[in-house]
Amino acid sequence: MTSPVLALRRAILDAASADADLRALMGGSLRLYHEPPRAAEPVYALLGDVSASDWSTDLDRGHEQSLSLVVWSEKGGARTALAVAERFAALLDDAPLFLEGHRLVNLRVTALSSARDKDTQLTRVTLSLRAVTEVA
Repeated sequence: MTSPVLALRRAILDAASADADLRALMGGSLRLYHEPPRAAEPVYALLGDVSASDWSTDLDRGHEQSLSLVVWSEKGGARTALAVAERFAALLDDAPLFLEGHRLVNLRVTALSSARDKDTQLTRVTLSLRAVTEVA
């Protein structure tokens, strides 16, 4: 059995990779990473923090996941970061993603927040999501 966290991350990567509008907003290629590459130039996004808890029923084993996508943009690039985050939200909110070894019950965007990093002055937009999955 695959991890529900890894299965959802893979499905998010697959959906994002297939979206031409998102790639265009990110400079022509998908720049979604688990960790930021050294010297990565914004705009890029990171698969952020995740927590998974038991959401099993009498009949099915399941998980509830809270996860984030964090979009980083250049100084003064709040508009770009927000546009990328909004595109991720449009792609993922209630999306019928295929998860290997699991079934996605629902995926919802729960929050969006924007801040400027105090050290680098880069814009950071965090998209929070909630997913419920069942073991297939």
